[in-house]
Order: sequence, then C-alpha cells, then structure tokens
Amino acid sequence: MDKKRFLNADIARAISDLQASMKEFLLKRRLYNLLLRGKGLEFEAYRSFAPDDDAGSIDWKASMRANSLLVKQYRNERNLKVVFLVDVGENMVFGSAEKLKCEYAAEVVGAFSHLVTTTGDRSGYIFFSDEVKFYLKPSRGKKHFSQFVDYITNAQNYGKFSNLNKGLEFALRYINRDVESLIIISDFLSFGPEIKTNLSLVAKKFETTALMIRDKLDNTLPDVFEEIVVEDPKSGQQLLVNPKVARAAYESYARAQQESIKQLCLVNNIDLLEVLTDKPFVPTLASFLKGRVKQRARIPK
Repeated sequence: MDKKRFLNADIARAISDLQASMKEFLLKRRLYNLLLRGKGLEFEAYRSFAPDDDAGSIDWKASMRANSLLVKQYRNERNLKVVFLVDVGENMVFGSAEKLKCEYAAEVVGAFSHLVTTTGDRSGYIFFSDEVKFYLKPSRGKKHFSQFVDYITNAQNYGKFSNLNKGLEFALRYINRDVESLIIISDFLSFGPEIKTNLSLVAKKFETTALMIRDKLDNTLPDVFEEIVVEDPKSGQQLLVNPKVARAAYESYARAQQESIKQLCLVNNIDLLEVLTDKPFVPTLASFLKGRVKQRARIPK
C-alpha cells in the first residue's frame, strides 16, 4: 500500500499569522462584516454601539431618535455558513517559489476557514478538479477541521484537468440557501466563457468571493537563455519555445485572461483578490477583509 504523501503546507503557522493580523476583527458579531456586504442579511433589531464597532456602522437616524448610539443587528450575524470551493486540479501542483500553488492555497484556505470557525460559525469545503472530488458540509469543531486538513494536504488528492464549471454546478445543485458565502480558490488558468452562466447564478445565490492564487510563471516566462518545453495540460501537446522570443506574447495572453476574469467578476458583483505564491498572503488577505468592513459601513442603511 502506498504511503500518503503530504504537501509542504504549514497551516498552523498560517492560522496564527492571520489571527494575529485580524485580532481586532475576531469578535463573532463582526464576522459577517468581513464576508458579506449586506446581501442576504435580514434586519433583526437595533443594539447599542460597542467600543469595538466601526463608527461607520452607526445608524445615526435611529440613534438621534433614541438619544443613544445604535447599530443594526442582522439575523445572519450568528451561525454564518461559508463554503470554500477549492481547485485541486493538476494545474495547482506547480510552483517556482518556495511553495507550490496547492501548498500555498492549502495555507490560505486553512487560515481563512479557521478564522470562520473560531468565531463560532461554520465552514464547508468543495474540492474539484475534472469533477467534484469531495464535499464537507458546513460545520465546526476539531474533527471537522481535521478532515479538511487531511484532505487538502494529501498529495494523492490532486490531479486531472481543472473544471471550475463542475464545481459551480455542484454548488448550485447541492448547497442549501442557508449558506451565506461562497469563496472560490483557484489559479483560474482554465477560466473560460463556458462558466459565465453558472458563475452568474452562483453570485446571485451566494455572496461570492474569488481568490486567484498564481505563481509568477503563470504571468510571465522565466528570464533564461535556454529553450524550454511548454505542455498543454488538457491535450498533452508539447511545444519547444524560446522564452525571450515568446515572453511578450505569453504576457499579453496572461494579461488578457486576467482582465476577462476581472470583468466577469465585476459584472457579477464578485470581489476578486489575486495573491502570488512568492509573497506572504496574510497582509494581502487581512487588508482585503478589513476593506470589506469599511465597504459595508458605506452601504446605505
């Protein structure tokens, strides 16, 4: 029997680093601010302004009437359910930095989802490549998180061509409407026009966020004099190229593809965050989440 091969992913350290960076936002009643911009939130009641609340969350009209600072409390502030749609295709088993994309992604998802569960809410996971490989329904607790870690760090669970459309179809068909947020984690290299319909439907059903995890070689060719072999992961066709000759066309294609991703996310009101594997993700992700709090504060009450 083959022994399991595990990824070089330090999820415990990633969790610690993100928690330290997000310390002031870890209160349970604040988590919905990090993930939701108001979509799907049902107003429940007013509550008194707390010292850790943002001033932008104050409902000034209600506060003037009550002669006391008040903020709106929403029904979904508690028992928030978040599902991570994670790409485990062979495209993720690649890297020119210290971490492969799949190792880097495992740390990102581990730290992010742990942030969800430590606030008393629930996280679920869909793993997909050419089809959906595994689904963990939203839950919390050490056993549930251990199941996630065991799966995402097992190298044998990676492979086959990535088909995001299959993951989106599964989310639409099998995830209940009581899930408030869907977070897509992929390099989006297989991103194509065929996903437009399902991505739009997913964005209407859930508050959707996309985390694009890329290696620098996904965006540019290496600065070397030797010729290199480039292989199409879908067809297996190989091509011998000179990086210096092909770099301009390669970078132009990468920029055009990224722009199409950005435009489709923009049209569907999906926040897109790109992180590169040669840079720490915690500052970028923490800044993104804190920005969601400020964005939510600007939404008209």
